[in-house]
Amino acid sequence: MGSWIVIAQCHYNGDYLQTEIIREMNGTKEQALGELRAVVDTYRPRTRIIEQRRRVYRLADGESYFVLIKGMTTLWNCTLQVAELVSDSADEGEARSMQAEETAADLPVEPQDRPPLYWHDPEALV
Repeated sequence: MGSWIVIAQCHYNGDYLQTEIIREMNGTKEQALGELRAVVDTYRPRTRIIEQRRRVYRLADGESYFVLIKGMTTLWNCTLQVAELVSDSADEGEARSMQAEETAADLPVEPQDRPPLYWHDPEALV
């Protein structure tokens, strides 16, 4: 069980970016994906759009969707996906518990970003 959100990230005519939390819930990943599937055919950005056409694509990961919504004068490109809460500074006990679960599953607790080549040796780019 975890804390999940369904989010939409939308671009308007390839320019404006809007990120919106559509649903919040506690439950399993499968339940969160069920909530995602429930909104993919009806979600609209927070604008006055008169929808003329909707195309829904499932992304290769099988857990996200790309939705094209054509209005009378606008085109919205939206990515809908789920995200699990892994840390909340307001609840340190819960954060420690989640970190312990990740460590037990042999997952890295912190991102392991690789520094750029020039970070260590500026001559490496020559």
